[in-house]
Amino acid sequence: MTPARPAAPPPEGLTTAGLVELYYWMRLTRSLEERLVSLHRQGRVVGGVFRSLGQEADAVGSAFALDRTRGDILAPLIRNLGSMLVQGATPLEVLRQYTARATSPTRGRELNIHFNDLSRGFLGQVSPLGVMVPVMAGVALYFKLTRQPRVGLVYVGDGATSTGAFHEGLNFAAVQRLPLVVICENNGYAYSTPTRLQTAVRELVDKAAGYGVPGVRADGNDVVATYQATRAAVERARAGGGTTLIELVTYRRKGHAEHDDQRYVPPGEIEAWEKDDPIERHRRALLTEGWAGEAELEAVDRRVETELDDAVRRCLEEPEPEARSALEGVYADPPTAPVEWYRTLPPSLPGKAGH
Repeated sequence: MTPARPAAPPPEGLTTAGLVELYYWMRLTRSLEERLVSLHRQGRVVGGVFRSLGQEADAVGSAFALDRTRGDILAPLIRNLGSMLVQGATPLEVLRQYTARATSPTRGRELNIHFNDLSRGFLGQVSPLGVMVPVMAGVALYFKLTRQPRVGLVYVGDGATSTGAFHEGLNFAAVQRLPLVVICENNGYAYSTPTRLQTAVRELVDKAAGYGVPGVRADGNDVVATYQATRAAVERARAGGGTTLIELVTYRRKGHAEHDDQRYVPPGEIEAWEKDDPIERHRRALLTEGWAGEAELEAVDRRVETELDDAVRRCLEEPEPEARSALEGVYADPPTAPVEWYRTLPPSLPGKAGH
């Protein structure tokens, strides 16, 4: 009988347990999104579903490089569900948001992953492209001024690097040497516009030189490579070295949302990227390098399905918000009795009876 090959040493900064945990977070992200698609087709989701199919490694690997115990904070985009799960968001919260339950973090006011919890290290996103860069630059400035060894991380897409908000935020962070890591997910398209039609640089990381900050390019479909590139930038930021721009090369195998049929994608492109699936790639590495066995990974898969079965069941049993709750916590508490608000408007304002 041939003896089993000894396991290879884990990559720098990771343990075998950490490598398996990366697999868990990616599998949880994909399976949760698959459940959301199913609920969307049943008419139970309010709004759209925004998949990160093919991009799970860049969200999970980069977030895994942060240190929640030190108070690091990230600002996700719509396709960074995996990063929020790593930081402590739960599948039940995400399901509640997508189905607009009264028990959701925003009590049915907002949808999908538009919610935040700074105590767990994630800041609710603002949708306009690039806007979260100056927001997180402000957060990082607070860390610097208060001399806290904390780091901020913000995600942008390839299209966002062409916006004024991205420029202003990154320029400010660079000049102030703020503890900020900017992750650019180059997934090939800004909605339906290919990268080559919205920027002239050959690689997006080349833009870093214009701001005087280090630029790093990594394989966004390799969760370990993503983790290591981000970890180095986080350590540099924490040590006072300032901001880093990281370009993660990846690909989204689904459209902008479920309504997008991707007719703008050249034939065969999606299938070619499917062969480099980040989850299957990491699973093969775990098995080949001896960092995990089939039984251990199958147990992870079962754990994910059990957790999601429970989360979906609980979510669908919970109530939708009462209409009146939309008035609470907006500007002031609403009156206890209904008010015909239009009768209180001055005569000069539109809406008054007779106008």
